[in-house]
Amino acid sequence: MAVWSSAWLSGAAAADDVLDALQGWAELHEVVASDESSATSLELPERGTAGAGPATLLASLRRAGVDGARLVMPVPGDVRGLGGPSPFATEALRAGEAVVLDGLGLVPERVGRVDTGIMRWTVFEIDQLPPVPNVPLGEAEHELTGAMRVAAGMLIELGVAKQRAGVREELQARIADRTKGSWPTGMPQRALRVIQRAAEVAAILELAMEDEPGGALSASATLKRAEALRPLFHAVRTARCAAVADAVRTLSDHADRV
Repeated sequence: MAVWSSAWLSGAAAADDVLDALQGWAELHEVVASDESSATSLELPERGTAGAGPATLLASLRRAGVDGARLVMPVPGDVRGLGGPSPFATEALRAGEAVVLDGLGLVPERVGRVDTGIMRWTVFEIDQLPPVPNVPLGEAEHELTGAMRVAAGMLIELGVAKQRAGVREELQARIADRTKGSWPTGMPQRALRVIQRAAEVAAILELAMEDEPGGALSASATLKRAEALRPLFHAVRTARCAAVADAVRTLSDHADRV
């Protein structure tokens, strides 16, 4: 959403292309405003009522005069990019991800059963947030490469392959599901490579975090495993945010030149 909305706002992508791309993440997207005041100013339905379609969201972004977007992926203990306490910060932290635009924040939430394919976007009017230190894409990619090696070693050390039949096929399916999205024309290839590699590492880490069959892992062992994997999850979040920032910047610069 951060990449596609930025591409559209800068003229590097058509609205129809954005709407088509969103289908890769959910069959149905609905958009609501967080409160009555935001609903009025953004011309969106208020939360608790029937949501609007994503085309209405694009129109609201255009009317709001926003440009560019960035991805934030907060977790407890690391809430960079959210500013101080606010309803937006609370829900972004709960979701673990959000899109920040000038004066607006979008928080995604999958509604109902996973197989129903409904994604709800709640739009918040927010204060201007402090800038987040820029992590160079090369630095983020280097950290992610190291994380991938460590994560693969963790699977072996934890004996996941021995405990779960068909684990290789399961991992491949998870990776394929996380890398199936489409991207705007002009998407920088290095940023795309980092996004895809981050998806691979995330799939490995999620597999490593799951309980072994029968739930035989002790509470202390589970905590130790989570602590060991925490820096790797951090590397994934850093890489994703850096790649999205690079893509947004590149697409915007290209549109300006055109």
